[in-house]
Amino acid sequence: MAAVSLCRSWISRPVSSLASRPGMDTMGPVITRSALESLTFDNQALQRLPLDGSEEPSQRTVRGACFSRVRPQPVANPRFVAVSGPALALLGLDAETVMRDPRGPEYLSGSRILPGSEPAAHCYCGHQFGNFAGQLGDGAACYLGEVQAPARPPPGELATSPCGRWEIQLKGAGLTPYSRQADGRKVLRSSIREFLCSEAMFHLGIPTAPGSSSPRTPVLRDVFYSGEPRSERSTVVLRIAPSFIRFGSFEIFKPEDELTGRQGPSVGRNDIRIQLLDYIIDTFYPEIQQAHAQDRVERNSAFFREVTLRTARLVAQWQCVGFCHGVLNTDNMSILGLTVDYGPFGFMDRFDPDYVCNASDSGGRYSYSAQPEVCRWNLGKLAEALAPELPPERAQAVLEEFGPEFNLHYLSIMRRKLGLLRKELPEDKQLITLLLETMHSTGADFSNTFRALSRVSIPSCATESGDSEESEGVLQQCASLGELRAAHRPGMDPRELSMILTLAQSNPRLFQFLSSKKGVSKELERIEKLSELQEVTEAELRERHCTLWTEWLHKYRARLAQEAEGVSDIEALEAERVKVMNSTNPWFILRNYIAQNAIEAAESGDYSEVNRVLKVLESPYSEQAGLHRPGSVHQADSSEEESSADSASAPRSCLPYDSKPPAWASELAVT
Repeated sequence: MAAVSLCRSWISRPVSSLASRPGMDTMGPVITRSALESLTFDNQALQRLPLDGSEEPSQRTVRGACFSRVRPQPVANPRFVAVSGPALALLGLDAETVMRDPRGPEYLSGSRILPGSEPAAHCYCGHQFGNFAGQLGDGAACYLGEVQAPARPPPGELATSPCGRWEIQLKGAGLTPYSRQADGRKVLRSSIREFLCSEAMFHLGIPTAPGSSSPRTPVLRDVFYSGEPRSERSTVVLRIAPSFIRFGSFEIFKPEDELTGRQGPSVGRNDIRIQLLDYIIDTFYPEIQQAHAQDRVERNSAFFREVTLRTARLVAQWQCVGFCHGVLNTDNMSILGLTVDYGPFGFMDRFDPDYVCNASDSGGRYSYSAQPEVCRWNLGKLAEALAPELPPERAQAVLEEFGPEFNLHYLSIMRRKLGLLRKELPEDKQLITLLLETMHSTGADFSNTFRALSRVSIPSCATESGDSEESEGVLQQCASLGELRAAHRPGMDPRELSMILTLAQSNPRLFQFLSSKKGVSKELERIEKLSELQEVTEAELRERHCTLWTEWLHKYRARLAQEAEGVSDIEALEAERVKVMNSTNPWFILRNYIAQNAIEAAESGDYSEVNRVLKVLESPYSEQAGLHRPGSVHQADSSEEESSADSASAPRSCLPYDSKPPAWASELAVT
């Protein structure tokens, strides 16, 4: 299997003037090639795939092409904000060297073109929220070219490109033919989120792609679609991946959609579909090309199978760290099984299978629990887009493998999260299901609960009750009564809900057209749960939580006792179990409130918190001395500790990074 790699980047900040060689002033300035200028480009995508004949940047339908040449629009006074050393190492570059380069911010913001670069924008379509949207394309992104990987790449599977090249791409560099009504720019807040999340996913060991850079050019944005736009600082994102080709790249050939009436711009061009398919398989799946060189149907089926299995494993990894993508449209799904296009993502705090991180997703299509099925649905749309090169019956047979592969990978990771290393028992699935149900019922913090379970020791026999202190560590992660009441507040105005319920009875067909039955059911569940919580005291709630966790921990300790059967050195087994659990359950995740703190500091001109969070992200599985709190608070009073009970009322900057989130975090709305 070809290795899958990451795509990451950095956020930009100013430097000045041209370099000259010391001691050569009398001969005038001597221009030397910097490390960036010495990158070797081999732009195979533009050589092997059809290019748009026009270089006009205005919005238009692009027919018969996979790429359009573009010119990045310069920004005023670009400057580095933060730099990812591991990302630069993929290109054989040293972070300090790049930051000292006088032209570095210009090159990495698109204000100056790197030697060998050929800027272009990719044409693709997509199904957005289940409906075919027609031509989309790189409306704010710009392919710069493909850089040859260094002869000695950094260690790690994610640091290897299957083709020996890394595509580098700018995001927010200006208008392209696919910009539609937008301006081709990105803002600081979204770029910081994308940059930090790409770093988080990479260091968590999850195949990924982006990062960012930030010149100061003002743009107007209507953040909450309220009709009240405000001026924000724009940014340019530099991203690195083997390729940014996606499911939607094949949807440019789609015939007219029955529901929306839209069609792909290259409908009927099966010759280009074949060209694109040949390029992807030959370049990124060479082992499949070699194994099936004489049989295209077998080759294409093997390719689709590999994409299906990679996608199943990817979403299993998301579920196991509580990651919610937010916009799983077909145009945001990588053909290489990478996590791409971070927008309104979220790492889940309190466990909720119906968690929705995208404030625009009112129907919950892309909720946490829906992600596996949505990814399978998207694979079905990819299969449709590959026909006739992939026969439908072959595609359907492959799709049947998605569920078993997801379950296999999910259970494997979950066993490691629980420290179940020696045996794989059928009842493990039920134990995991009961754990998640208990977490949901008690409002337990997803990440911190798993971390706390590493402190539950293997009993000497299955009948021991266990240590009450171990149980207390888990109970501390449960939600308070106030937090649960806030979480179950109705999302609809009571009058609106009453009107919808009346409509459901009087005109069911119109109700199905105007509203979501699932959404209304969830709303009624919230109201019922809130009513129940209004009748409960804090003491009664804690007693309920204690009962639920005592029951589950009894089952867990019994399962741990089974792990110890036949083992003479229990202490060694326990040490190995804790080591595996702590290397699988992160101490630090990029919670929304942590990213928001960094964004607010950056918007006021202070980038120290972005860099501090970036540093913590590099070691998410271990607490780092001196980095357990945001910088300003750590320096002010590193000895002051905040308890979980006080976290809801603590100032924004006072909480340790591994704390349960503060109350205000639940009010964050990311679109």
